[in-house]
Amino acid sequence: MKLWLVRHAQPVLASGVCYGRLDVAADAAATAQCARALATLLPHATRVLTSPLQRCEALAHVLYGLRPDLAYMTEPRLQEMDFGLWEGRAWQEIPQAELTAWTSDFANYAVGHRGESVMRVMARVAATFDEIQGTSDTLWITHAGVIRAVELVARGVRQIARADQWPLDAPDYGQWRTLRLQLN
Repeated sequence: MKLWLVRHAQPVLASGVCYGRLDVAADAAATAQCARALATLLPHATRVLTSPLQRCEALAHVLYGLRPDLAYMTEPRLQEMDFGLWEGRAWQEIPQAELTAWTSDFANYAVGHRGESVMRVMARVAATFDEIQGTSDTLWITHAGVIRAVELVARGVRQIARADQWPLDAPDYGQWRTLRLQLN
């Protein structure tokens, strides 16, 4: 089976803003362009799961309009990391002490004081990944953090301890990657 990992289009938001769970729209033209490209590539009846954040659901909706055989389901576990009180703030305005606290306890620190830890993100992504094992081709419309997490999970890494273990690479906005998975 193949798992398609699609990152939403460019958000309509100033650059440099922390926006994990912040529900912001994506550029409509870029969303449509991504949907058109995917519509020509995806196998018939690919299972589609999408983050409920509007920047992802908009892409799922446009894709469904082009390919009605690709009905989608919203999956809350595909949301981006919750950055708590950092949401909507410029990264440069977040105190260095808070960023250092996060990187010092990368796995367990609840970012933004009431946000999510990397361990919680990894656990929810791993649970979703485990549920799709042995099914047909599946497409996730999601976020860079979730894509990074699932790539770790697919390699057998369920927990990380340090910030330097977190992948930096992710697809650009409106782009995707695929993972070839063994059917159980």
